[in-house]
Amino acid sequence: MQYLLLIHDDETEDHSDLIPEYGTYTEALAASGSLVGANQLQPSDTATTVRVRNGETLVTDGPFIETKEMLGGYYLVETESLDEAIEWAAKIPSARFGHIEVRPIVMREAEVSA
Repeated sequence: MQYLLLIHDDETEDHSDLIPEYGTYTEALAASGSLVGANQLQPSDTATTVRVRNGETLVTDGPFIETKEMLGGYYLVETESLDEAIEWAAKIPSARFGHIEVRPIVMREAEVSA
């Protein structure tokens, strides 16, 4: 089963001291064979939100919602269970002050048989 570990934290705080911890975490995740992919995202002020209402495309600079904690990155993991995905999520350095959302990936029939 694949899970997306969505990293939410306060992007106004400097967390550059966590870079070595993230490196160690990513190496451990890769060594376990569970890492499928991962990326850090640019700050939320670089985002563009797109909505379509009544056939009209509406484009807004920045995130759609105002909140202290923003989506800052993700890991895509493949694990045997939700419990294992949660264990990996708890090891993400930002989990100590932000939060990690664990979301299962919907696997389509064609993807499963490929």
